[in-house]
Amino acid sequence: MRSWPVPNVPGLTTAGLPAADRPLSLHDTATGGTRPTAPGETARMYVCGITPYDATHLGHANTYLAFDLVNRVWRDLGHTVHYVQNATDVDDPLLERAAQTGVDWRELADREIELFREDMTALRVLPPDQYVGAVEAIPLIIEMIEKLRAKDATYRVDGDVYFPVAADPGFGAVSGLDRAAMLPLFAERGGDPDRPGKRDPLDALLWMAQRPGEPGWDSPFGTGRPGWHVECSAISVRELGMSFDVEGGGSDLAFPHHEMGASHAQVATGERPHAKAYVHAGMVGLDGEKMSKSRGNLVFVSRLRRGGADPMAIRLALLAHHYRADWEWTAADLDAASARLERWRAAAARPAAPAAAPLLATVREHLADDLDAPAALAAIDAWAAAEGTDEAAPAQVAAITDALLGVAL
Repeated sequence: MRSWPVPNVPGLTTAGLPAADRPLSLHDTATGGTRPTAPGETARMYVCGITPYDATHLGHANTYLAFDLVNRVWRDLGHTVHYVQNATDVDDPLLERAAQTGVDWRELADREIELFREDMTALRVLPPDQYVGAVEAIPLIIEMIEKLRAKDATYRVDGDVYFPVAADPGFGAVSGLDRAAMLPLFAERGGDPDRPGKRDPLDALLWMAQRPGEPGWDSPFGTGRPGWHVECSAISVRELGMSFDVEGGGSDLAFPHHEMGASHAQVATGERPHAKAYVHAGMVGLDGEKMSKSRGNLVFVSRLRRGGADPMAIRLALLAHHYRADWEWTAADLDAASARLERWRAAAARPAAPAAAPLLATVREHLADDLDAPAALAAIDAWAAAEGTDEAAPAQVAAITDALLGVAL
């Protein structure tokens, strides 16, 4: 599947600024604490993508901007970043929306994925090296299910294939939840705990036998389509291997999606961990509820752009909140971000300003501390409000905001 164009990211050392040396620390859901990441020469990251029946609301954008910061900080530290993202281009919500609207499901998926690409391009999000759709990954998914079957880690219920969570003795380590907390979340987030015939209510669907009127692909388990969790397991293991540095997504993916995906991968490969750290962005709300497709309370990036909003202001509005925070969007967020962007651009257009190197050190320090973008923005605000005599500083600060925060001035 085609990704989107790579924005030009300024090199800070080539702009006459010092190199970065402080490692990036991130909050790991699995350990419950913040700790330094320690990639090798290549940092490996997998971020779960959209199910393309509506794209891209601000909750999506908030998540992908968070991991765009991870990408940028690692690159600033001199790492090559191998970034992989999927798109769940066949799944129940997509098929249901296609049936409701009378649009072919493939046409709907293609349309919304293209809109997502346009939004990510406008927001200057660095694209994944591999952008992989579930449909094109079906051979990989079948291969992973066959590995699980060879390890007696599958069983059938009326033609569907399930993964028994008992096959992974470490099940629960990603989310840290007990069964009492897991069960309602599993039901709420796409699971089927009450299905008769399952060995355990938490067992996850690997392969769904073809239903009337729905698409299906041939497999050793019969004609059908993949479950959700195994899709990301198969793609991430194929493209990144095991023990990659970060698996990311919204906080609602910690359970069941990342929990199940880790178990699938670990049982299939016999290795662990699936990822070294599980990093989750907070939820963006509207009118007192989480912004979600099922609730229909969505603010779309594309509509804001069509309404005249500068994509850099949208980006700043999101970065003004810590990536792990749950918060509620209001029109005032965009107004404040637009005013901030105007101040920054005016400051960057001055003939001289305060020196850039101290600001760079401060911005790097805040971003290295679990991506504290609000503090980084406040530091740039203070620089923009101050007077100085360094003629190189305005261009250097423009490079800093672009390279580290993705905000083009």
